[in-house]
Amino acid sequence: MVSAASAAAAALEPREDQRAFFRALFERELDYVWTSLRRLGVHARDVEDVAQEVFLQLHRRLDQYDPSRPIRPWLFAFALRCASDWRRLARHRLEAQGDPDDWAGGSMVADDAIIRAEDLALVMAALERVEIERRAVLILHDLDEVCMKEIAQAMAIPLFTAYSRLRLAREEFSAAARRLLAQRGDL
Repeated sequence: MVSAASAAAAALEPREDQRAFFRALFERELDYVWTSLRRLGVHARDVEDVAQEVFLQLHRRLDQYDPSRPIRPWLFAFALRCASDWRRLARHRLEAQGDPDDWAGGSMVADDAIIRAEDLALVMAALERVEIERRAVLILHDLDEVCMKEIAQAMAIPLFTAYSRLRLAREEFSAAARRLLAQRGDL
């Protein structure tokens, strides 16, 4: 006869199919989580730690995943929560100067690499100026090409709220990009 304690312990142990699923998910989606965290404003030096936290939380809730649904919006919801937690840390209330991002590959001409890096910095800075809840919808829809219905479900918001956040995010992003370009002297 199996004791209640041993049955409870067996229930807590992850099944082999869950381990294999998690391992495959980690290998396939790490780059996506990494990119999402950067787009959500996590500094390059902290992305590895925050990505690890995303996958730790994901692992804890793996049994809640509905395989009939796309995985990326669900993953993005974890990334959004972890990025929000990261932003609340006191050390992130001050703007970090000179966040060192990796430069483009060595095959680019130096001028093209500089222009690309400046453009990427402008996009990232404009994204930073979009309120986080709206930025999440903008990233999922415009960059990750997730349909609005899936975004609304992943973020547990009404569909019309998701559309409203997307519209406002686009407006905030455009205004921020125009201001940054004007500051840079490109307008």
